[in-house]
Amino acid sequence: MIPEIRKATPSDVTGIAEIYNEAILTTDASFDVEPKTIEEQERWFEEHGSKNPILVAEINGRVVGWASLSQWSNRCAYSNTAEISLYIKDGFRNRGIGKKLMRIILAEGEKVGLHTIITRITSGNIISVNLHKQFGFENVGVMKEVGKKFGKLLDVCIMQKIYKSGE
Repeated sequence: MIPEIRKATPSDVTGIAEIYNEAILTTDASFDVEPKTIEEQERWFEEHGSKNPILVAEINGRVVGWASLSQWSNRCAYSNTAEISLYIKDGFRNRGIGKKLMRIILAEGEKVGLHTIITRITSGNIISVNLHKQFGFENVGVMKEVGKKFGKLLDVCIMQKIYKSGE
């Protein structure tokens, strides 16, 4: 079944939280360790303005994935830099939903005038690294042992995509 990709609305926050909390509890893709409440996810949603879109992938009225471009830093010099996040519900992975979300969220980022997209990926997550490489992200460094989850110290790979050079 082909998902519909669309801009997220406040009514999608519950589905987004469900997917994110699943990732928090079962993967090292997020360094959050406690599930998010709906209120916390609503605040997160409200922090995303026109320059920081959130998309959802929906199948039969159910949110099965989401992607966002979040503010990288509140310092003005970083205003054209965003961090990408992308999560797919367990049971819906490896169906091309992530690629479709990635393609559309990156197009949205370019449309709103972003210059650079950053991602932080737990080292060893080859599927995520390869997905980002397919869309022009380059590895720009590794932060050693910056996170601890499930009793293990974890490295984080930093990848970056630049839309237009020289601006």
